[in-house]
Amino acid sequence: MNAKNKKIPDKIPDTDEAWDEGTLGREEAFVAVAADQEAEKAFINESLGLQPISIRLHKSLIEDFKMIADLNGGIGYQTLMRQVLQRFAECEIKKILREVALEKEKAVEKEAADRIAAEESRKVA
Repeated sequence: MNAKNKKIPDKIPDTDEAWDEGTLGREEAFVAVAADQEAEKAFINESLGLQPISIRLHKSLIEDFKMIADLNGGIGYQTLMRQVLQRFAECEIKKILREVALEKEKAVEKEAADRIAAEESRKVA
């Protein structure tokens, strides 16, 4: 029986078995091109908080990311790149904040030491 003659149920149960058996998503009757793919992409990007960018990378770097992504359970290499960039940004922010906090701590300690030294010099004089 071909797909055109097959009766399509009004509602397909949304179960894991329906996906595994191919009941969901494999029939030609359910296939359609999105009317406005650009609007759909924009909606998805906005929903996920993503912004498309253009970047030039060495081919070998892209191949390395593809290999690593595949070895990490078959995730997409662009997803892996997002994860790596996110981790890097978070670590850099923490590093910068630690450095700023350390500088402030040193400045407070120096100020306190200067104050103590000034008080001692007044006592001696």
